[in-house]
Amino acid sequence: MSLYQRWMHNREIRLTLRDPHRRIFPFDWGLDWFDSNDDIDKTSHPLESLKSHVDDILSDSDHYFEPPPLEDAVLLRDELSFSTPTPGPYPENNTVYCRLFNAPEAESAVIVVPQWNAQEDSHAGLCRMLQRLGMTAVRLCMPYHERRVVPEMKRADYMISPNIGRTLHATRQAVLEIRQIATWLRERGYQKIGVLGTSVGSCISYLAFIHDPLICTGVFNHVSSFFADVVWTGLSTRYVRWGLDGNISLEDLRHCWAPISPWFHVHRLKSRNRPHLLITAKYDLTFRPELTDKIFTEYEAHKIPYQRVVLPCGHYTSATFPFNYLDGWHMCRYLVNQLKS
Repeated sequence: MSLYQRWMHNREIRLTLRDPHRRIFPFDWGLDWFDSNDDIDKTSHPLESLKSHVDDILSDSDHYFEPPPLEDAVLLRDELSFSTPTPGPYPENNTVYCRLFNAPEAESAVIVVPQWNAQEDSHAGLCRMLQRLGMTAVRLCMPYHERRVVPEMKRADYMISPNIGRTLHATRQAVLEIRQIATWLRERGYQKIGVLGTSVGSCISYLAFIHDPLICTGVFNHVSSFFADVVWTGLSTRYVRWGLDGNISLEDLRHCWAPISPWFHVHRLKSRNRPHLLITAKYDLTFRPELTDKIFTEYEAHKIPYQRVVLPCGHYTSATFPFNYLDGWHMCRYLVNQLKS
């Protein structure tokens, strides 16, 4: 290990220790997060029921990620709000909020999806830069974040947790919300629509991009292959792992969370010309390089064209100077080339 790599890893560890509100939550199969239409067999062992349901989802993921029509969108000044397509038991999370950074006379728009536990000002500067470059930006407040957080919580821990069904539900919820925003933008006259996601926001926006032909391009800031493996091995998700330990194996968790893992959907790009940029960090301890490399191996196996940028930093340090400026420059440059050409 080089001196620079050791220094970068130490910085990553220090940055992740700044949050004093991390908690270990109990394990739960989360079968109550599936409704009667999901055809979950609750008489069998929960793991077998989940695996069977996941296999059905993967056989028709278009149906799983197909949102209903958006019928109650309200635009008030620079805030777009509407009801989530998959409501749950927490009223606070059942309304979707988006900040609109409107660029006058823009013909293209970008849906921006921040990282896990993003604060209200996260990615606002990036959205303003896209606005100045002539593209309208719509920043999604993800499930259980900011105004959607459950009252007793200080973090968005219900978004990713040892509750298997709730994590599936929350991730799918965000994907459907992105797709509804894309439809809303198209109806307002935008000709080209892109997505930009960071960390878990990258995973979510990637799933929306794969399944929605209205989204013509995307920038995915930090990429990995398996949702379960990131949670199992990642520095920022170690508290989730501790809740999973002893209750489920990594192999079974990978199967249960397959629908929300990019790996299982990459092949869909093989026959489609969908330009996109994948940004990775060389010293990432959350989306570890060995998991990132797997996704590129899959791209090469299917001969899928893509563009890649490797940042000389880690996951958390990509949001610090000077890497945040380098990262932002790559993202904005790519979206200008794709959406304004």
